[in-house]
Amino acid sequence: MNLFEEVKATVSLKQAAAHYGLEPTQNGMIRCPFHEDRHPSMKLNEDYFYCFGCGAMGDVVELTRRLFSLTPYEAARKLMEDFGVEQSNKPVVSKQWRKSTWEQDMDILFRYLRVLKRWKERYAPKFPEDIPDKHFIEACQNLEYVAYLVDKLTFSDKDERTDLMNELHESGYIERIREEVCHE
Repeated sequence: MNLFEEVKATVSLKQAAAHYGLEPTQNGMIRCPFHEDRHPSMKLNEDYFYCFGCGAMGDVVELTRRLFSLTPYEAARKLMEDFGVEQSNKPVVSKQWRKSTWEQDMDILFRYLRVLKRWKERYAPKFPEDIPDKHFIEACQNLEYVAYLVDKLTFSDKDERTDLMNELHESGYIERIREEVCHE
């Protein structure tokens, strides 16, 4: 089982909602945390939630992701930590990538993604005539690509992940962003 399957098999949607302060009524309804909700409009089913007010829907990982503004991988890790879930089968990675190296590289990508998001807000020009800061430009140029890499490395099969990580190392991309993150 991969990380996501393990979390979904172990932590129910109702358990996570209650743990994060969203107590469901007897019929499984809660006030939706994603919009102003005067009356419970979100239904918590066994495997998914659905809000009749704003249309939000997803599983336990998606609920956690949206509640805490995390990536899917970070949300799954948070659920594992918060509920003491041990992963029975560690992610399968090519022999070329040791677990520690893989996790370090993923951590660098996640940290760089957060840095870019912060730069895009912090260094945005305040007036149209302002000259954009180099950090703002870098954030605009790289934010979508790094988000794509994180998704690809989170949800792809082991061969695709290994090929992509090899490409990122061969091109020097991981090392370059490691420098950026270390200086932040």
